[in-house]
Amino acid sequence: MAWLLVVVAGFLETGFAVCLKLSHGFTRLWPTIAFCIFALGSFGLLTLSLKKLDVGPAYAVWTGIGAAGTAIYGMIFLGDLVSTLKIISISLVIMGVIGLQLSGSSH
Repeated sequence: MAWLLVVVAGFLETGFAVCLKLSHGFTRLWPTIAFCIFALGSFGLLTLSLKKLDVGPAYAVWTGIGAAGTAIYGMIFLGDLVSTLKIISISLVIMGVIGLQLSGSSH
């Protein structure tokens, strides 16, 4: 269950990163509000998961999901540059996240 919280928190991290861009420096109301909601949810779920998981692997999975998700979202919906090296690098991040989840880190 704790790993599920980390995964959901990672997706929420993607949401807050995208909303941060869409807020244009917190000058747009609704993306700013969405950023706050996603950020609070992400940090809240990560905090709950850390009651059962080691901080290193949990934090790495959380940031990995957030980074990969944000990069993928940017390429698909925001017109970010797509390159072979970027796709390979994102794939490596995802493989690392899976490896950390399979490591079975818990108390």
